[in-house]
Amino acid sequence: MNQKELRELIEFLVEKDIAEFEMERGDLKLHIKRGGAAQVLAAPTAVVAHAVPVAPVAASMVAPVAATPAEAAPATTPSAPAPAASEEANLHILKSPMVGTFYEAPSPGAPPFVSVGEAVKEGQVLCIIEAMKLMNEIEADSSGEIAKIFVSNGSPVEYGMPLFGIRKS
Repeated sequence: MNQKELRELIEFLVEKDIAEFEMERGDLKLHIKRGGAAQVLAAPTAVVAHAVPVAPVAASMVAPVAATPAEAAPATTPSAPAPAASEEANLHILKSPMVGTFYEAPSPGAPPFVSVGEAVKEGQVLCIIEAMKLMNEIEADSSGEIAKIFVSNGSPVEYGMPLFGIRKS
């Protein structure tokens, strides 16, 4: 993989707002984490590419820099925003069981599955998460009232990211 291909791949990941990416091709291993350092590992030697954290408005990056694996600091993924303690202390937080794209409705133009203030029952479908072209229905794991929706329609979600705040009844 040359520098141009790597740059195009990183630009694509930024454009699609993908936080983590891993690829293996022959003896080349590529692991990229946004918000930290991107690492390109090829057997038997290693090259580390450092990416500048990306702001939502501008997609900036730095060309790969050669370094030893010992110089590469472990990357940490940014955690999802923590709910406000006072307002949401009594809420049950339904978290994403997978990485994918969040959809609030069964199809474009259709009404959302649920909205804030609506009562839900355990097992009721709340949203869809698309992962690898598969539509996965996410169901409520407890009954109550939808107090907060943490994700907007069409947004990428990561494993463990808060989706809904349910005030148990």
